[in-house]
Amino acid sequence: MIMIIMGLASLFMVHVNGENSLSFDHHQKLSTDGHYDDQMQNMKAFKHSLLTRRQLVTPTISSSPAPAPQAMNQPPASRPHVYEVTSYGADPTGKLDSTEALLKAITDAFNGPSEGLLMKGIANLGGAYINLQGGNYRISKPLRLPAAGVGNLMISGGTLTASDDFPTDGYLIDLSASSSSSSSYNYEYITIKDLMLDCNYRGGGISVINSLRTSIDNCYIAHFNTEGILVQDGHETYIRNSFLGQHITAGGDPGERNFSGTAINLMGNDNAVTDVVIFSAAIGVMISGQANTLSGVHCYNKATGFGGTGIYLKLPSLTQTRIVNCYLDYSGIVAEDPVQLTISSSFFLGDAYILFKSVKGLAKGINIVDNMFSGSNKGIEIVQLDQSKGPFKQIDQVVVDRNNVNGMNLKATVAKGSVQGNGTSWTIDFSPVLLFPNLIDHVQYSVSSSGTLFPSHALRNVSENRVVIESDVAVPASVFVTVNQGVSS
Repeated sequence: MIMIIMGLASLFMVHVNGENSLSFDHHQKLSTDGHYDDQMQNMKAFKHSLLTRRQLVTPTISSSPAPAPQAMNQPPASRPHVYEVTSYGADPTGKLDSTEALLKAITDAFNGPSEGLLMKGIANLGGAYINLQGGNYRISKPLRLPAAGVGNLMISGGTLTASDDFPTDGYLIDLSASSSSSSSYNYEYITIKDLMLDCNYRGGGISVINSLRTSIDNCYIAHFNTEGILVQDGHETYIRNSFLGQHITAGGDPGERNFSGTAINLMGNDNAVTDVVIFSAAIGVMISGQANTLSGVHCYNKATGFGGTGIYLKLPSLTQTRIVNCYLDYSGIVAEDPVQLTISSSFFLGDAYILFKSVKGLAKGINIVDNMFSGSNKGIEIVQLDQSKGPFKQIDQVVVDRNNVNGMNLKATVAKGSVQGNGTSWTIDFSPVLLFPNLIDHVQYSVSSSGTLFPSHALRNVSENRVVIESDVAVPASVFVTVNQGVSS
């Protein structure tokens, strides 16, 4: 009301001071002439006209409620594709078996509306969401899709626990297919997210078989007896922000010697494991597929001293693996016949080391650079060779360099040394540092003499990784030598 009156007053003042305004002298004259009453009547009439005009342009405010929205009678194809498992009878307390209810929800999502295709033969389910609603569900057999040939589906938001009669060779979530589709892959763009999987020491957590662009994100997988995650064939399974352990522990477990199983088994190509912690298993990550990447992986699954391995690369002669920014915590890396392997910017703690294991004697295209190694002064070498099945014979483009070491023995393929003496021969033994025995591909040296003679000198021998420089006359000299192994010819 106050705003309306102020607006009227301003409009009124504009009118009075505008074209119909009167000067002060004229006003005085009107007043003295007895015309003041006529002027006030004119002003009242003008104010009335303004009020009438405002009522005409201002809509009437009704106090009656707005009409209620009509009920949404959407056809099934246009409804949200969210399948809440409790509506199918699943028990979120974990007291009753929820297998059939969960499978019914999965079947409905599989048979739900789809539009178009992803890869050829893969129906796009449009982001169908199987919502576990924060419950804990006990299951007695693996959760599988009815058949192959769908994609764009998510399972999220709860806990799955294997019952005491769950098959020991099964997986809680099994992305394998009992029947084939017209696609060359079983599934595409399946997301498994925000789940805890308790395998109850019966089988594994998740299997992804011949699938494309699968995402496993923010999962906690425990008590597996075989594998926490198995990826076989297919392409581009991304495992990230997850925690895996056969036993729930935080290190120093009294039963560590008995840890078994494999946390992640990559038997396919082009996969990535990022920001993952593996806290108990005999093997942290087993890789037997090509072109895989590990980044930000922390393995303290089972100490090497107890027979454990953090990362095992079991693809002789075709490794093609990149391991960067990882943390090998008392658990090292094993690579069989490594070919095209990079390990960089990683931290090895507790005498953890890298082992090259000869199968056919191949070691090619390897970069072990810019890592940190920390040990307990027991003389453990940072990079070691297992030549029990035969020596490495084909060595090319192998670079082990620029690693910093504390409490362990440095090994490298590049080394520098110097020696001083007065004579005709100078020897520098690089065998304590060089990785491969009896192998020096390239030598650079310089001779600095303080005498008056100008001797002729030459490289005479590099056998057993010892460099021998000789001169034609005896002189006092300092000899500086750089050697390299594994340089491409």
